[in-house]
Amino acid sequence: MAEKILFVDDDAHILSSFKRTLRKHCAMDTALGPEEGLRAVQGRGPYALVISDLRMPVMDGIQFLTKVRTISPDTVRMILTGNADLQAAMDAVNQGNIFRFLTKPCPPETLLQAIQAGVHQHRLIRAEKELLEKTLRGAIQVMADVLSLVNPEAFGRASRVRRYARAMGRNLGVDKLWQLETAALLSQIGCVILTEETIQKIIKAQPLTAEEQQLYSMYPSVGADLISKIPRLQEVSEIIAYQEKHFDGSGIPKDDRYGDSIPLGARILKVVLDFDTLESAGLPRASAILQMKKRHGWYDPQVLRALENVLGDEARFEVREIEIPDLKLGMIVGEDVVSLKDVLLIKKGQEITPALLERLKNFAKTVGVKEPIRVLIPVR
Repeated sequence: MAEKILFVDDDAHILSSFKRTLRKHCAMDTALGPEEGLRAVQGRGPYALVISDLRMPVMDGIQFLTKVRTISPDTVRMILTGNADLQAAMDAVNQGNIFRFLTKPCPPETLLQAIQAGVHQHRLIRAEKELLEKTLRGAIQVMADVLSLVNPEAFGRASRVRRYARAMGRNLGVDKLWQLETAALLSQIGCVILTEETIQKIIKAQPLTAEEQQLYSMYPSVGADLISKIPRLQEVSEIIAYQEKHFDGSGIPKDDRYGDSIPLGARILKVVLDFDTLESAGLPRASAILQMKKRHGWYDPQVLRALENVLGDEARFEVREIEIPDLKLGMIVGEDVVSLKDVLLIKKGQEITPALLERLKNFAKTVGVKEPIRVLIPVR
């Protein structure tokens, strides 16, 4: 069998015996004690099967295999011990989710049969997981494709939101980044109940009619209900259900959740969705951030800072493209300034000072400068 197996015991002689008996039948590693075993799982894994002695110093086999389960959930785990008792067997099953509990001395043929059963169990686990992941990816893609056909505007918005959400999730150290990305991609799936005209109004921050506003307030719950029916997407569904919830507890849905009790993914989507609305309405990024900061209680301050970090200078400065006569002191050159023959004149990032402004005017008169010039204007 090609799958890797790890034996862990605090007795080097027993490990040597395993190697002599089983080396022709399977690819195996050994580890002397539980600490070395954990290093092996982390550094040389993944293993299809880990077989551990029960009585070991520092931590026993049940504690060791419980840690293995955390590090490598798909690895099948077995206990092999010379001190079997009912309580140990029960603990092994209940705490470590142990596949088999074998007693020493264990005949080679019995041990080999148990190994074959463990490897077969691992193959079943991997096959089921792969099937589920392919089904999940397929279902997500189908829903995204349907949205792109039914409502291209909503799909375009979801694509933009996904890019921002991914970057912010990395900035904030989100553990399950795939859930956040999936929630962002499917955040607009509930918009199937809205007309394209209504979507256009929302994107451009235009006022909605009473009927449109009522339907719009329903779109997160509609999307969440659709997604909740797909296995493994329950947490994604919850993120979408709360993506229009304000940090102070106002907004939708109308319940008693607020602050950190709102899923972090939903707090990220709320910031990203509102930012996208303001930017799509024509506001420069810095102005959009400034307006969002004035909405007290709407956003998680930490998440709003993450958006500023992701956007960089463009979140703190208004970006404009202007001609040399319109340059003002204090502006920052937003890109390299070059002559008409593409010769570098001024590097990006320099502040417009009286001397630099005079140089630019002289360059314009003599060698010629490519205009307009992109500049960053500090937002106060």
